[in-house]
Amino acid sequence: MRSVVLPEFGPPDRLRVVETPEPRPGPGQVAVRVAAVGVQFLETQIRSGVMRGALGGAPLPVVLGKEVAGRVSAVGPDGDAALVGTRVLAGTAGTGGYAEVAAVPADSLVPVPDDLDLQDALALYRYGATAQGLVQAARVSAGDRVLVLAAAGAVGTVLLQLLKHAGATVVGAARGEHKLALARKLGADHAVDYSLPGWPGEVREAAGGSVDVVFDHVGGELGRASFDLLTPGSGRQVVFGFSGGTPLDVRPMELLGRGLTLTGFSAGPIWSRPDHARALVTEVLGLASAGSLTPVVGRRFPLEGAADAHAAVEARDTVGKTLLVP
Repeated sequence: MRSVVLPEFGPPDRLRVVETPEPRPGPGQVAVRVAAVGVQFLETQIRSGVMRGALGGAPLPVVLGKEVAGRVSAVGPDGDAALVGTRVLAGTAGTGGYAEVAAVPADSLVPVPDDLDLQDALALYRYGATAQGLVQAARVSAGDRVLVLAAAGAVGTVLLQLLKHAGATVVGAARGEHKLALARKLGADHAVDYSLPGWPGEVREAAGGSVDVVFDHVGGELGRASFDLLTPGSGRQVVFGFSGGTPLDVRPMELLGRGLTLTGFSAGPIWSRPDHARALVTEVLGLASAGSLTPVVGRRFPLEGAADAHAAVEARDTVGKTLLVP
């Protein structure tokens, strides 16, 4: 079968398509004939060597890829043969997804409704669960004024829609008119370009003052400017990454002095509880099947285009989810 192999850390062109043996599922595993695999920003950092520790000690060469969609093609010893042929989402143990066939833990499988395209379902998989977890972590309720940074990203596009579903007033912040137009299309009440001077003032005007909640995946100066927009006494900022390259810098006394809440959020605890993760994903897929949530696949690349996919994700030249399609 064909796989995208990373033989050494470096720029995107280190990724190569080669022939590798097809994996055979072991105990507790199934094999999935991959219809699509998601490209994560973290994977671009692993490839570059910045986050090589995320491989958990796996040696090079390695096949990246954690999130796949497809049909079960085989089950491991003592596995449930009835799974063969079923349409599923699945997570690898951390590697092996950039391939035509992937071996995945059987307890990671999430059934995909028959009326939902596999690629669309994949766009809602891990980031859908993350978005649901974020809404819960921030205790969002109807009437809250919410600012979403990186609103056109893979998490942001799902988060915007879940927030509107919860009854919040949503300001989506992103860079460039194309991304702002997408945020509006997905239901954002207001869209602000945070690459322009004075954007915090636009947020205040749009929200009618301060904001109750900030979802921050950017960090750095943008995260800090967002923190300054929070409502004293009740504002809360949920930080779930720093794609801008620098973490948010806030001192404890600033939280105490203004009565604010700062929450760090990681999707890791979600996926460490497979039943909980499956429930979150199933809820998101159900909303999509009902027409209440729109999956956003920004760009699709063949396996041979993996380097181009990584370059596009690193350059922030994507919206929604970026996929490799074997």
